[in-house]
Amino acid sequence: MPPSTIARQTWWRVRDYAAVLGWQAAGIVSRTDPDDLRRPEHPVGPPVVLVPGVYESWHFLLPLATLLHEHGVRVHVLPDLGNNRRPVPFGASVLGRYLTDRDLRDVVLVAHSKGGLIGKLAMLREDPDGRVDSMIAVNTPFAGSVLARWFLAPSVRAFRPTDATIVALAAERDVNARITSVYSHWDPHIPGGSALEGAHEIVLDTPGHFRPLADPRLHALLLERLLTPGAAAAPA
Repeated sequence: MPPSTIARQTWWRVRDYAAVLGWQAAGIVSRTDPDDLRRPEHPVGPPVVLVPGVYESWHFLLPLATLLHEHGVRVHVLPDLGNNRRPVPFGASVLGRYLTDRDLRDVVLVAHSKGGLIGKLAMLREDPDGRVDSMIAVNTPFAGSVLARWFLAPSVRAFRPTDATIVALAAERDVNARITSVYSHWDPHIPGGSALEGAHEIVLDTPGHFRPLADPRLHALLLERLLTPGAAAAPA
C-alpha cells in the first residue's frame, strides 16, 4: 500500500475515533429524556426506533435523535439494550418486545452497525404483527467482518463471517427489499463492506465506521423518507 494511502487512511481513522469520543462524551452529560423524544410538538411521519451498535448506548445516536425530533419525528430509543454487548438475538427480543409494549405500527428502524443485524433479526423473528415497515441500516456488517476473528471479546467475535447468527441472517433474504443499507466507501471495521443482496444500497462519501452517521446525505435521506407521505419504504 502506498505511503500516501496509509497516511490518508490513518487520518480518516483519527477523525473517526475523535467523533466517537465526542458523541460518547455528549451522551454522558446529556439530560435528554427519552419521553421527550417520543413527543415532538407537531408529530409528523411514522415512528422511528433507533438501534445502536455494539458498545453503544442509545445516547450514542442522540445527534440523529435530536435531528429527527426537531423535524417532528416521534423517536424511540431502547435503554434496555444497555451498551449493546449481549448477543444479537437478545437485542432483537428487546426490540420486538418494545414494539409490542408500545403498540407501535408502521415503524421505521434506523440502525447503526450491529443494530442493523438486530433490526433484521427482529423483522424476521420478533415481528409477527408486521409492525416494522422498513429499516435504514448504517455501516452494518451483514456478512460479518474478517477482523472479528482477532478479538477475544465475545461481543466482537460474534461478527465473524462464520458465526451462526451471521450465516443464518445472510441466508434470510425475504426482508432485504425493505432494508436500505447505507455505508461508507471505506470502513476500517468492515473491510468487506455492507452490501446486502436485494436491499437498496447507498454508498456515502464520508469515510469511517462512525462518521457516516453525520453525513449530510444520510440526514437528507432520513428526512426525505420520514417526512414524505408514503416514502418510508421507497428507494431513494
